[in-house]
Amino acid sequence: MKAMFRCLLVLSAFVAAPAFADLDITVTGGKDAAQPIAIVPFSSNDGLPTDVSSVIDADLSRSGMFRTLPRTDMLEKPDDPSRVDFRNWRSVNMNNVVVGKLIRTPGSDRVASRFYLLDVITGQQLIAYDMPAVAPDQLRYVAHQIADLIFERLTGIPGVFNTKIAYVTSSGIGPSRNYQLIIADADGYNPRTIASSRETLMSPSWSPDRKKLAYVGYERGRSGIYVHDIASGQVKKILSEKGINGSPSWSPDGTKMLITLSFETNPDIYILDLQSGQRKRLTDHYGIDTEASFSPDGQSVVFTSDRGGQPQIYKMSVAGGDAQRITFAGRQNLDASYSPDGKYLTLVNLDEGRYRIALLDLATGNLRILSEGGLDESPSFAPNGAVIIYATQVRGGGAELATVTTDGRVRQRLHQPGEVREPAWSPLAK
Repeated sequence: MKAMFRCLLVLSAFVAAPAFADLDITVTGGKDAAQPIAIVPFSSNDGLPTDVSSVIDADLSRSGMFRTLPRTDMLEKPDDPSRVDFRNWRSVNMNNVVVGKLIRTPGSDRVASRFYLLDVITGQQLIAYDMPAVAPDQLRYVAHQIADLIFERLTGIPGVFNTKIAYVTSSGIGPSRNYQLIIADADGYNPRTIASSRETLMSPSWSPDRKKLAYVGYERGRSGIYVHDIASGQVKKILSEKGINGSPSWSPDGTKMLITLSFETNPDIYILDLQSGQRKRLTDHYGIDTEASFSPDGQSVVFTSDRGGQPQIYKMSVAGGDAQRITFAGRQNLDASYSPDGKYLTLVNLDEGRYRIALLDLATGNLRILSEGGLDESPSFAPNGAVIIYATQVRGGGAELATVTTDGRVRQRLHQPGEVREPAWSPLAK
């Protein structure tokens, strides 16, 4: 049901794409206001599969909010605050420096990490942290956790480097085409196919505890809502009514799901109780109602409807009642979802022939265009509310993923051969 009103964006337009290729990320913007920081190579990293400080450096640099110092420009490479000469870092105009070491646990192959974030200007220690010991193949996740801690301490915004993204791609051509639903680290590493089908896969949606992923799949041409348990790999088909089964979206507490069904009349929004299986019909209109999303407090729902002639975003209570139209700028507005704080919606805006990602301020009604458009779709907030991921058309055909900060200052393109669509950003780990 995603992109129901945008027939030019259907998944059947997919072309060949490798399922396990890492996403290659390019960053633009944000350089003028970026904070200078040095990530010194951690000691005792030799022989381990992950260069921990390099991953931290890449995370912070890709955020667009930090300018990292190349290792070749470092005048010293200490691993402890007692060995730091702040004059060396002031001479290369650094605001902060990170030093650390890896500590191998005696009698095992596990590795602990100790790091320090230092303020170069004042000489103060901002963070001193011992990360728990992990197996060597888990060091990349530890590096993301360290980057999250540094990012939040210096910006006041929670980091999202240790989160996941889900997206849909395909391989093969014509009758041999195969669709894949993939989850990967937020930086594009470690892609893993969790569902594969000869028929379309679409609309991935993370559970609030990020342990499950709901999506729309097809079996012999009939759609259904499926839930994949990430840890066990078990897949459960929770619904497959006649007609449309689409747009799954979890409630904030993970006990319910918004879905679009058409087995009774036109496509309408339903609330499904995942424990009992009972359904409550939320909308009842001759128009098409789809792409519903809960508010963070679970009390309201926004959805796309063409009941006024063109697709627009409407809002209503989960208890039912009248729906209120809340978008008016542009010809169409579609596929809305709430920011984590409930103050904004991200959505797709059609104006002047271009589908672009926009941010709607719910208090003022102001709509701000964030992407350059053409054919942009499927926006999803990062769990810190500071970044939006979406799919975008590329020159020569095909599609790839992109991100933009909510202030529009920093953009990323996540390149992969072929077509990549339907991104969904996971919640923070709990």
